[in-house]
Amino acid sequence: MRITSKGQVTIPQEIRTQFGLFPETEVMWAVINGTIVLKKLSGQQRANDLIRKMSGKATINMTTDEIMGLTRQK
Repeated sequence: MRITSKGQVTIPQEIRTQFGLFPETEVMWAVINGTIVLKKLSGQQRANDLIRKMSGKATINMTTDEIMGLTRQK
């Protein structure tokens, strides 16, 4: 198996099937004790990752109560 010029690799079908790695499955790479590991993310792990990435990215200085008030206006 080789890495393409774009840094891509193909996971063999047997492994994808065995571990439920379907198209659009979220995965992450990790280095554990000097070994590269591919890990399938659970729904909770995905949510935590998204929250971590979005944390501190707001561009409007509004409190949660102010934002909630806007969503409740009719």
